[in-house]
Order: sequence, then C-alpha cells, then structure tokens
Amino acid sequence: MKELDTQPQTYLVTGGAGFIGSHLCELLLSKGHRVLALDNLSTGLMSNIEPLRGNPLFEFCRDNVMSEVVLDRLASQSDIIIHFAASVGVERIISNPVETIHNNVAGTEAVLQAALRYGCRVLVASTSEVYGKGARIPFSEDDDVLLGPSCRNRWSYAASKMVDEFLALAYCHEYDLPAIVVRFFNTVGPRQSGQYGMVVPRFVRQAVRGAPISVYGDGTQQRCFCDVSDVIRAVELLSVHPEATNRVFNIGGQEEISIGALAERVVAVTGSSSPIQYIPYDQAYAPGFEDMARRVPDTTRVEQLIGWKPTLMLQDILERVRDHIAAEEQAASAS
Repeated sequence: MKELDTQPQTYLVTGGAGFIGSHLCELLLSKGHRVLALDNLSTGLMSNIEPLRGNPLFEFCRDNVMSEVVLDRLASQSDIIIHFAASVGVERIISNPVETIHNNVAGTEAVLQAALRYGCRVLVASTSEVYGKGARIPFSEDDDVLLGPSCRNRWSYAASKMVDEFLALAYCHEYDLPAIVVRFFNTVGPRQSGQYGMVVPRFVRQAVRGAPISVYGDGTQQRCFCDVSDVIRAVELLSVHPEATNRVFNIGGQEEISIGALAERVVAVTGSSSPIQYIPYDQAYAPGFEDMARRVPDTTRVEQLIGWKPTLMLQDILERVRDHIAAEEQAASAS
C-alpha cells in the first residue's frame, strides 16, 4: 500500500460537488493537498465548487462513480479516496428505491475495487440511518440494529448503506485494504439543499420566505445536528490516522432537540412570522412511513482517537444557515 506521511496528499472526493463533499474539497485545498472531485451533478451543484476551479491543485470531473475508465484514471493518481457519492434524502429514497440501492451498493464496490488496484486508503461515508429503530440511546458503533420490513421503501437506504459498510470492512479483512467507515448524524450548514427532505434548510427557507413551516409527523421526534465544518474536520483527521482503518466512527453533535422545538427555534432565529403546521407522515411521504423517535450518537470512539468534538452549537448552526439562505434569497430577488 502507498505510504502515508505528513506531505500533501492527492485526494479523490466522490460526490465532490455535493454539500459535504464541496466543503471537504475546500478544507483539503486549504491544507495544500491536491483534490480530484468526481460528481455527476444529480444532486451536487457546480456553484458549490465554482470558487475552487481556478486553483491549480483542484480538478473536477463530471461523471458517474460507476464509470470504470474515469474512476480508474482518478484513482490511479490518488493516495486517499473519500467516498461521498450516494443517493441521499428521504424524499428521493422513497421515490426512487431502485436507484438508491443500485447507486449506493454498486458505487461503493466500484470505489473499493479502484482503491484496491492502486493501493489507496479509502473512507466510506455511511449514515445514522443504519441504526434503524434501535432503542438504545446513545447509538454506539457496535450496537445491534433493527430495521423495518423490506416492503417499506423507507428502509432501503439504511440497508444499502449497511451493505456499503460490510463491503468496506470485508475488503479490509480479506484484501488488507485500509478502509474507514464514518456514520454521519444530521450534518447541516451553508449550501445544504432542503429539496430532498433535509429539515434545517427546508425550515429556514420557509421561515425566510414567511411561508408555513411544515413539520412532518407530530414533531416529537428528536435529533442532534452537527455543522459541516466540524464534520469535515473529523473526516480529514480520520482519513490519515493509521489507527482508524478497519473501524466505524460516529460523527455528530450531542445537543438533542425535538423537530417541533427546532421549528420554533428557526422562527426565533429568523425573526419570522411563519406559522408552524404539522403534516402527517402518510401525507408527507407515503402510507405506513416509519421514523425513529430519537437519534443520538455516542462519539466516544472518535473523541478518543483524534480528540474531536463539535465546536459549533445549534444556535451557531442555525445562524450560519440563516445567513446563507437569506443571502441566496436576496440575490434571487435582485436578479
């Protein structure tokens, strides 16, 4: 395998024009690394990476992660692959379950095969969704998981990401590929789209526009949010740490809040007069939709290995998203 040292590395970031991917590209470039970004722009945006395109250390390729020739060329130049490319968002997953399963599983295997050919380290992004309906709080990386039945499309995303994790760790065990898995818990921040169901940007944009804030379900479900700037810091540190391989890490915040209370916080942060309306899950998604009551990460493992903790609290996160969306809305109205 390629030796890692303190010198600048070449990173391949799949999903590099996406929300988290574009922020990671920015961070890596600021550290002097060379960055190759691959994205088919199905959910990523050119505007996310436009400021990076003049940097001689940055290269963008618009293509699918399953394009073997393109992926092979990029992997052959890389030391580390960060695999973010995936189908994301509850609304998209429910509407397109075949695409979700195929993109997530086949895409991850393609990346692992390319990493193995060229001796790259690889970090695979997973999700807190894999904990399913687990009742033990906080969720620890080695906990058992409980998913709903296969007749409910809602669980296809969690199942596909679990297969991704199994694949990454299997390549590590069987082929000695240095692979790392990270599970994100509700990453939020500037440039995140609410188009596919992400709750914070959706709430904030509704509030900024003075539209009703739509809470799905009864609003008692509780979540923890983590700013993208903290998340990418953990990803960068884990990607080069020699003791991170063959392990799974939770990355998320600890400040728990109900979705109903989150809507109230958004109204306060934006100074909006938007009313809060509650929409049953059956109307918001599909009949029989199931959701988790609580989703809280145990981040002891990542804290012990790299000394990582979130630096931004929920108030800071909401203000950053508010300022970004308000600027977008103002620019759109001026054009």
